Amino acid sequence: MAAPPPSASEPLTDPAPLAAAAARFARDLIATLGRTPGDDEILALAVSGGPDSMAMLSLAQAARPGRIAAATFDHRLRAASAGEAAMVADWCADHDIPHAILTPATPLAMANVQATARAARYEALTAWATNIGATMLATAHHADDQAETFLMRANRGCGPAGLAGIRARRPLAPGVELVRPLVGWRRADLATIAAGMPTVDDPSNRDTRFDRARMRHWLAGQELLDPARLARTATYVAEAQADLVALSDWFWLSRRRPGADMAIDVAGLPRVLCRMLARRAVAQVRHDHALATPLFTDSSNVEPLIDALSAGKSATQGAVMATAKGMIWHFRPAPPRKGA
Repeated sequence: MAAPPPSASEPLTDPAPLAAAAARFARDLIATLGRTPGDDEILALAVSGGPDSMAMLSLAQAARPGRIAAATFDHRLRAASAGEAAMVADWCADHDIPHAILTPATPLAMANVQATARAARYEALTAWATNIGATMLATAHHADDQAETFLMRANRGCGPAGLAGIRARRPLAPGVELVRPLVGWRRADLATIAAGMPTVDDPSNRDTRFDRARMRHWLAGQELLDPARLARTATYVAEAQADLVALSDWFWLSRRRPGADMAIDVAGLPRVLCRMLARRAVAQVRHDHALATPLFTDSSNVEPLIDALSAGKSATQGAVMATAKGMIWHFRPAPPRKGA
């Protein structure tokens, strides 16, 4: 086992600990990808300028010199954001790392601003990574982020898909995978690595109007729950979820009913498979009919929908109307709301 980085109170300037941390990063990248990336593959990095992403930038530069590129998305929501993006650009220029500053195509709507900002950020980062020929786009999500996500979703009553938390890897675009090689690292470890580097202090990370900031504050102030163990639990749930997805793929092919609308025979199936098939049906109808709003993701809570269908009732989720006719569940675009 590689030696852990030194305590967060010490700047990580000794070449030996930095080399050990970079070697750990390289191993974690391989484990996350499930393969060894080729020498000619570009690792694209989403770098906000915060300590976590700056630490990732330093680790990636040490682990894959000459084979990385970075981008900073300026949401244009704060007056200081342009200067923060320029700070990252300057650091990259000093270390011969290609860097791009990305901005929203249109001003971000302030309603549900965090979700809106996230969608715009990933859209821009995906296009950038594709354009530069990168095969991987890395974000700096870590174990403390994972623990916060797990608790937030548990508090909302999410099922396994939500409790699986932040995925370590998922397809992002043709030929590009989104990877999170730091998901097993602690925030304190990354702060140590970023010590001595210029970093951004985003005040929204402490703004208790947002659920994540409140959860972060609460988790930091208690001693009972261990974020690393919570993150490990999310990993176990993710593994179980992957097995369930394989089962649902088989049932999706065997239980869909022919017809004009989306219909699934759920007779005899356990709730967990009913949940997964319903989630998949909602996603399919949204895709087929280009329904972009309201937001519907793998972590959206569908338990009320399953409760309604199991009771023979109708319900709407993600702009999709679901109706139970016996053990056949039907899904179609929801009719427009009155007055819309």
